[in-house]
Amino acid sequence: MNKTLFEKVWESHVVFSLNKKIDVLYIDRHYIHEVTSSQAFEELKKRKISILRNNKIIATTDHNVPTKNQHLPIKDVLSKFQIETLEKNCDDNGILFFGLKHDFQGIVHVIGPELGITLPGMTIVCGDSHTSTHGAFGCIAFGIGTSQVAMVMATQCLLQTKPKQMRIKLEGKLNLGVTAKDIILYILSKLGPDGGTGYFIEYSGSVFKRMNMEERMTVCNMSIEMGARGGMIEPDSTTLKYLKQKIFSPKEFKKIKKICKNLKTDKKALFDKEYKFNSDNIYPMITYGTNPSLCINISDPIPIGSKNIQIKYMGLKEGEYLLGLKINYVFIGSCTNSRIEDIRLVSKLIKNKKKADNVYVMVVPGSKQVYKKIINSGIDLILLNAGFELRKPGCSACLGMNEDKIPYGEYCLSTSNRNFEGRQGKGARTLLASPLVAAITAIEGKIVNITEYIKPNTIKNCM
Repeated sequence: MNKTLFEKVWESHVVFSLNKKIDVLYIDRHYIHEVTSSQAFEELKKRKISILRNNKIIATTDHNVPTKNQHLPIKDVLSKFQIETLEKNCDDNGILFFGLKHDFQGIVHVIGPELGITLPGMTIVCGDSHTSTHGAFGCIAFGIGTSQVAMVMATQCLLQTKPKQMRIKLEGKLNLGVTAKDIILYILSKLGPDGGTGYFIEYSGSVFKRMNMEERMTVCNMSIEMGARGGMIEPDSTTLKYLKQKIFSPKEFKKIKKICKNLKTDKKALFDKEYKFNSDNIYPMITYGTNPSLCINISDPIPIGSKNIQIKYMGLKEGEYLLGLKINYVFIGSCTNSRIEDIRLVSKLIKNKKKADNVYVMVVPGSKQVYKKIINSGIDLILLNAGFELRKPGCSACLGMNEDKIPYGEYCLSTSNRNFEGRQGKGARTLLASPLVAAITAIEGKIVNITEYIKPNTIKNCM
């Protein structure tokens, strides 16, 4: 029988089926952080239930950590409590914990792949919706709620209804300045915020095949923004090259190669729904509303008939162009675009340049490992000379849970994944775009048509 990549991974993890709709799914890897785990630990403690397999759990601090002066005692009461609680829970239960002072600390969806903890063909869960990031490795990865976090801790399994399957195929040649972020924003603009509801998506075609792992992670990361349960891409030689010699990658690497060889969608496998796009139609994108699917080619006007309540919050009007819009805040970070490749691209664009006087630029790497690479490669000096502020790892202004918030009514050009009302701070107005657009916006102090700004050789070997 012909099967999809998703079916092969899913079926190999079904412990047993309760009925035709619900399966008991075994979970290979469980990531936890300081915000959504404490209630789960407390529930197990109250019911006197032990954690079944603590060696399958990896813990880190990311959502509510300070990104300045991490070596000093935490001032924020809630942040301090959450981090100390997680540390104690991990100590009590023998769970591997990457705290603020650990060399492996960082955003959970950045450290898993870069350390070689995320491996092809795994089932992966975390109390965070952007767990779909790990699907870039051919994994079934998705976010879960706090009660499910407790269930996985206690049983290493989850009760799951098998989702429908969708394939999104993308062929063609990329236009100048188009990155993985632009590609997923374009797909979102076509499918809408609920176009993937009830589905698990497989991304296929020559464009995704040519992407490096960091680009694939960016795409899979935002699958959730169209309502999908998750997204995944077939593992291949690019995947193997990325994972080889990672700190936690298995020493018996031949086993990983063998696993990858079998993680392919059969040619005659059927999907419940399919979409085909051509990358020739994709240009640098930017959002204009309050959900990620409300986005346009950066040089196009806001569509006539746009939802007034969403563009009203943004202080914009239908038919209006974003070109020339003054931007006072730029955030480069989040689990979508905070890897070394993202920041390296930014550094190449801003080298020997200065940010506009009106702009405050915050660069927040996704992990301590990324931060070290920034320092060791001299990128920190490029950022400093351009007037960009380099922070320490954390989720930061992506969700404004810590002190990194955007002031009321201000626009922020952000490389993060969501632009919901107030997400980056009460009254803050978020415009999502790629690191490339973010860098140029910081230099210009306003939204510009980057295809006119850059030259082909400017970004050579950067994408």
